[in-house]
Amino acid sequence: MPNRQSIGHPLNTKNMRKLVITLTVIAAIIAGCKKDKEEIDTIYPTINVEGASAFPKQCSIVKRGEKFVFRADLADNLELGSVSVDIHHNFDQHSHSTEVLACTLDPKKTPVNPLLVIKDFPVPAGLKTYQISQEIEVPANVDAGDYHFLIRLTDKSGWQTIKGLSIKVQ
Repeated sequence: MPNRQSIGHPLNTKNMRKLVITLTVIAAIIAGCKKDKEEIDTIYPTINVEGASAFPKQCSIVKRGEKFVFRADLADNLELGSVSVDIHHNFDQHSHSTEVLACTLDPKKTPVNPLLVIKDFPVPAGLKTYQISQEIEVPANVDAGDYHFLIRLTDKSGWQTIKGLSIKVQ
């Protein structure tokens, strides 16, 4: 009986090796071309300070020696990431405002003991919407006057939105 390898039988060692290599290459091509199911985020997150319970709003007043609750509605199309606030003086009347309504400003002055708050607040993982509610203390000995209240919201993909509000400390 003749040897299978000598007559070119489809299952000989040489043909098996070619078949294995061909199937491996095809599997690699299919795996490489597999579409990524992950949605690509191209949309900025949103900060809403228009709700009835939102605070501060443009031109809000906070008092020295008291606490206030920062409240805003945060949203993203896929997943929220982090939120922070930056409260700093506006005694030189620079602008970060993202609001149409302009507030009445005090005359320019030199800061002596201005309020400065830079703080990150947690956002629970996996959420598309979140109402932040965080207490912020205004020390009694800070300078009264015009301040900026900047809210920075970053989504899980890294897109960031900034809301710049003008507030007054009395």
